[in-house]
Amino acid sequence: MKKNRNPQIICISSGKGGVGKTSFTINLAAALSDKSRQVLLIDGDLGLANVDVMLGLNVQHNLRETVEEGRNPLEILVEIMPGFFVLPASSGVPEMASLSYEEQAFLTDSLERIIGNFDFVLVDTAAGIGESVLWFNDWADKNITILSPDPTAMTDAYALIKILKTRYNKKDFHLIINNVKNKKEGQEVFTNMSTVLENFLGVIPNYQGAIPQDSAVSMAVRRQKPFLTDQPKSRASMAVREICNKILS
Repeated sequence: MKKNRNPQIICISSGKGGVGKTSFTINLAAALSDKSRQVLLIDGDLGLANVDVMLGLNVQHNLRETVEEGRNPLEILVEIMPGFFVLPASSGVPEMASLSYEEQAFLTDSLERIIGNFDFVLVDTAAGIGESVLWFNDWADKNITILSPDPTAMTDAYALIKILKTRYNKKDFHLIINNVKNKKEGQEVFTNMSTVLENFLGVIPNYQGAIPQDSAVSMAVRRQKPFLTDQPKSRASMAVREICNKILS
């Protein structure tokens, strides 16, 4: 790894669970590494981690050891493929989901010391609007919110964006619409969401793209692999590559 890079930190959140956020984040990391970028994926769901499960990893160490024992995060990294590394979190540890301010600051400092090894740092946050979701979003350079056409997903995404705008003064939001029938539906959902955000929050979001319904996604989840590598020519894989190219442009 070449040190002293100036990485872009991208936080990927959803408000609502079950919209495919972790799957997207894993595949975006795979797409970026495929473009010869060094990528760190941080499992930001500190108390109910699932990146390791989705990738079939047998994790020996996780971020809980950084917070509680001061372990260097570099010692915890798991390499998934050349250029794609995961920083796993703990599962079934409720106290990790509600870190104190001091613990948050210590974790952020620990992460800041290692991210110079990477071009991109992707944070897959927990669902909802808990404190860890908010401070990871505050830490990030770029905020991506994933939602589906489901009205509850749109409501929860709006709630998350509202808090980030009003409490943290975040201004730039990037939306990805997942699990759409076609590009037209993705554009319609974005337009509806954009109208609401502009009218009520004065936020004009950026459209990052849409990912179609695709059996390759659920198949890859069962196989515990990124669909980008499992079925590289699938519709979902092509959509993620488009989003990846947009992020790189």
